[in-house]
Amino acid sequence: MNFPEAKPAQSFDFKSIIYVKDGHRATVTMNRPDVLNCLNFPTLCELLAAFEDVSWDDTIRVMVLTGAGDRAFCTGADLKEQNEFCLDNPKGYWKWMGKFIEVHEKLRNIGKVTVARLNGMVVGGGNEMNMSCDLAIAADDIIIKQVGAARGSVAAAGATQWLPLIVGDRRAREILFLCEEIPVAKALDWGLVNQVVPRGQLDAAVDAMCTKLIDKLPECTRYAKQQVNYWRDMSWAQTIGHARDWLSIHNVSPEVREGTEAFVEKRPIDYAMLRGGS
Repeated sequence: MNFPEAKPAQSFDFKSIIYVKDGHRATVTMNRPDVLNCLNFPTLCELLAAFEDVSWDDTIRVMVLTGAGDRAFCTGADLKEQNEFCLDNPKGYWKWMGKFIEVHEKLRNIGKVTVARLNGMVVGGGNEMNMSCDLAIAADDIIIKQVGAARGSVAAAGATQWLPLIVGDRRAREILFLCEEIPVAKALDWGLVNQVVPRGQLDAAVDAMCTKLIDKLPECTRYAKQQVNYWRDMSWAQTIGHARDWLSIHNVSPEVREGTEAFVEKRPIDYAMLRGGS
């Protein structure tokens, strides 16, 4: 039987990500800086292919996930794409959400330690990408934020499942309900990141972390990761299928339409119209 084999990183014809292998380290960069590295369907497909290759490559011991530029790590779903192809189209959104779920499952179960290099805004689904990684190192000027309740969605693919495990129940509710920016010092205090460094030292800090991780026993590390994933896997497995269907149906609701159209039209959301009453 021929098992799947890893390929040279340069052999992939990626358009929305940059994939590099250097020794025992792989780096995957979401490369859409002009739209703050938000996730459209082609980007999700490319991320899935890169993560799968990392999982197959026995020479790789650690993977770094980051975003291009210095403004954003990732700002979640591409709302312009959602407005064009998913609004009023539950079948389309169901397919998009399926790929988003696959990306998270492959990232979480990649068999290697993963490090999020947080170089800018970490918003919505971008924070879920952060939390799918094992460790996170952040520049000292970034912010983290969930936006679902303010924008017309629910953070049901990672944030609602994992934030209570990472920061505790009350803090998770504060993050999810208020949708306010979390300064990086608070994110460190709450356990959303492992390390905060001045922006100019970010790459050196990531390099140092990767060097430490590479010099560990790979099979032992992989099994430790599998065991530590238990509670995340439990919460995810119990809720993600329901979330996919609920979000697909809810995507045609007035709340989602107003939130998405307000974003595309660059105007405030009319909360008064949606909440009813005076």
